[in-house]
Amino acid sequence: MHSVALLTPSHAKDLERFALLCESIDACLTGYTRHYVIVNDDDVPLFAKFCSEKRVVIPVSRYLPNWLWAVPASLLRSRRRIWLSLLSRPVHGWHVQQIAKIAGVLAVPEERVCIIDSDNVFFRKFDIGRYAGAEKSPLYVDRNAIRADAPFHSIWLRNCDALLGLSEPSFPADDFVGNVLVWDKATVRAMTKAIRSATGKSWELALCRKRPFSEYLLYGRFVATSPTHLAAHQIVERSLALAHWDESRLDQSSIEAMIHGASTEQVALCIQSYSGTSIRDIRGVLSAALEHEAA
Repeated sequence: MHSVALLTPSHAKDLERFALLCESIDACLTGYTRHYVIVNDDDVPLFAKFCSEKRVVIPVSRYLPNWLWAVPASLLRSRRRIWLSLLSRPVHGWHVQQIAKIAGVLAVPEERVCIIDSDNVFFRKFDIGRYAGAEKSPLYVDRNAIRADAPFHSIWLRNCDALLGLSEPSFPADDFVGNVLVWDKATVRAMTKAIRSATGKSWELALCRKRPFSEYLLYGRFVATSPTHLAAHQIVERSLALAHWDESRLDQSSIEAMIHGASTEQVALCIQSYSGTSIRDIRGVLSAALEHEAA
């Protein structure tokens, strides 16, 4: 078995959701060594209370190149964070989180890393080590889900293929974006080398200059187009997490219906923060699910 860590990027705006994620991890997950939490440097004091023997909070600057620096929040006109560089256009929080995920996986000692964004919660007990640390690393794939006219994914896919030095993709194409996804560190290292080879730049600079993209598509496309790395992965066509990607607000009964409809292998729930769904409602449904799980 390979060693397994958890990694979560977060920020102050998601503090309540992150707190709920931590509660569910502590109640449900086993088989991992450490939970690494990456936050903006000035958010570290807010997240310090979540530190424990198995959870560590890390400032994002530790995982960013020294030529990329954050604009102080006091100088910003909005809450949207900006990082500046003399080598690329300004980058924002979403891009920085994607870079930090890759750098974080390369930096930790564990061989496999399960990436869990802060709008996920676990509602069933689950041995993540047995799943993520198996001989072959799981790779989630949604077959032929990306159409050529998809407003975001098709652009992300084309940019990812350009970063990897691949030819123009054909459509419909497989999608690798999801929740509770596992990355193999050796594969991530090989992926960053492929980006450097294809672009002639460091992988960090290449990502800052080529936007928008998806880190999950980048990893998935690298694996899918490399026979060697594909052979080291186990294709998984059902996500571990139920997901609500829409902007529509869910009420408590809708959340309950999602969990009641979960298949036996689904152990987590992701309700995107932009849906405006009440964290109180999510917490209420989760508490009931965990009580049932413990009974």
